[in-house]
Amino acid sequence: MEQESFKTLPFKTIAEVTDESVRYIQARKDKTIVPLKTRWSKFNKVCCGGLEPNMILTIAGGSGSGKSAFANTLETDLIDLNTNQDIVILDFSFEMLSYRQIGRKLSNRLRRTTSELYSANDSIDDATLDKVKEEAEKIKKYQIFYIDTPSTVESIEKTIDYFHETIAKDKWLIVILDHALLVEGESERGTIVDLQKMFIRKKKLSNTSIIQISQMNRNIEQPDRINNPSMHYPMRSDLAASDAIFQASDYVIALSRPELLNILSYGVNRLPVKDKVYLHFLKVRDAGEPCILEFNNELKYGNLIEASPSTTMQHTVVFNNKVG
Repeated sequence: MEQESFKTLPFKTIAEVTDESVRYIQARKDKTIVPLKTRWSKFNKVCCGGLEPNMILTIAGGSGSGKSAFANTLETDLIDLNTNQDIVILDFSFEMLSYRQIGRKLSNRLRRTTSELYSANDSIDDATLDKVKEEAEKIKKYQIFYIDTPSTVESIEKTIDYFHETIAKDKWLIVILDHALLVEGESERGTIVDLQKMFIRKKKLSNTSIIQISQMNRNIEQPDRINNPSMHYPMRSDLAASDAIFQASDYVIALSRPELLNILSYGVNRLPVKDKVYLHFLKVRDAGEPCILEFNNELKYGNLIEASPSTTMQHTVVFNNKVG
């Protein structure tokens, strides 16, 4: 019987892949590949220097934890703090209207709450409005593109491909999705799985990085978790559709505001909760061990401020010992 012809999947020899690895190490040494910095030095350190090409960063948190504000600040920092890079940001802003995202950026820059800017109580004065317009002109120059309309995995993929091949051609494309559970599909779990498979394909495009925001389930709000300090910290199982997201991501960060749960001291280490936000690195691919970073809460201005290095390092060591 005549054998049917079969076309194999593309493959590389170990020699070819080894050469790629050495070239990457050399490029990092020579600074021809430089991760994108954020305003948070300890965050950069944990992430192997900052946001790298060909990586997926997942930011998870419960309602009010500050995950969208964190991503909004990150979005602006990647442009402001990396002026030597030509960056295009494609933001699928499914949860919040994009003009509200800009309102948060203006709040951060002007140190005025969005309520103040939107004249919730008293109308802002003319001088403040002039400052708003001045900062707005600066923001307009950023290469950031927003998509407000929730859509399917297929449409998101086609849009990413279009940007990669046209607007962001030969530039660093950063894709932000807020958030994963709002992608349209027949079933939530199936859609999340398809989304993660698609993101894995897209992160392999040249000079492309993915930042996705996801929701945490409400297990952490259960009384037995709140009353047991050893169960305060977020875990992998607290992520919605945790298996697919966890496996696809290079970094998984869970934001926690224990103050919102009426926790008086956080975890077995009795960490402070007043005006605190904790970033739990649940997965750190290639760059080290999971850890906790402590931030002071300035979310009213869309900002987080790093706590002192000595304090954060103590939390990190204890957390690492705890998880083994």
